[in-house]
Amino acid sequence: MNTLLKLFAVLIALLLLYLYPLSAAFDQQDDISELVAMRATTSFVDAVRDKGGITPAMYNDFMAALAATGNSFAVEMEHGGKTYVPVYEDPTRSETFRGTYEIHYDSFYNAQILPVLFPNNTLAKDDPSRRYRMRVGDSFSVMVRNTNRTAGTLIFDMLNNTISPNEKIVIPYGGTVRHAMD
Repeated sequence: MNTLLKLFAVLIALLLLYLYPLSAAFDQQDDISELVAMRATTSFVDAVRDKGGITPAMYNDFMAALAATGNSFAVEMEHGGKTYVPVYEDPTRSETFRGTYEIHYDSFYNAQILPVLFPNNTLAKDDPSRRYRMRVGDSFSVMVRNTNRTAGTLIFDMLNNTISPNEKIVIPYGGTVRHAMD
């Protein structure tokens, strides 16, 4: 009985001396990674909203800042635009205009944005045709999610004998485009 108590005391001491500080250090590393990713995301989105578009250099700098955290991320971009379409009694005759407009909302995602930035040709990165342009009043948002299991998540799962979701860092950010790209 005394031996079991000593063994239990040694296990508790090991847990408190080594695993808890290790877990706290990895959790702090995850918090720092989240702050770096949040800063990179807000800087990128605000730059896009201020400039009215995305260049390949802006996107590459954003992805490099995220990669600096040591984590892998899935980045989902969304550009929303409005178009005003005049309403006609007879669509074939322009003189039948009713005096009202319908609002149509269009959304564009990575599948439409990235081919503009990175086409399958040899154009220079600063070529004007490789700029994804937006209009004033459009919306632009980015959702960033980590795709790997962070060290803090692994230690937490080991200590609690659970399996947590991979997504520990989730950053949604967006807003209205303020200027048009030149």
